Amino acid sequence: MALKTYSGSCHCGAVRFEADIDLSQGTNRCNCSICTKARTWFALVPPDNVRLIEGAGAHTDYQWTPPGKSESFLHFQFCSTCGVRTFGYAGEGDKAFRFVSIAALDDVDAAELAAAPIRYADGRNDRWDQAPEDNRPL
Repeated sequence: MALKTYSGSCHCGAVRFEADIDLSQGTNRCNCSICTKARTWFALVPPDNVRLIEGAGAHTDYQWTPPGKSESFLHFQFCSTCGVRTFGYAGEGDKAFRFVSIAALDDVDAAELAAAPIRYADGRNDRWDQAPEDNRPL
């Protein structure tokens, strides 16, 4: 598979975006408290690979500070009308990235998703480079 442009949106359609993603490079699931509660499934991409097409006024930012951290570093973007997450961002400079909600992609094929590798992160224990012992709930 290669880099492909996907269209995405929230449930009510107020927020629309495009994202260039190579699903063969993998998708992500995490067991931190916010990802667990939201059943998050996302793809990590460079900042320039996500473009907000419509709905800047409806796009709301939630900043989360993980336990043990002094400040927030994750910005979860969602529609202020329907509450659906679209994409978020973190990092600065050459460490900046976007995380795109797989569930918000409108034109992704089920076969593409089934073939996409999934990486698991143990965010609950601040071990972002390791999978949790049990990933079944994710």
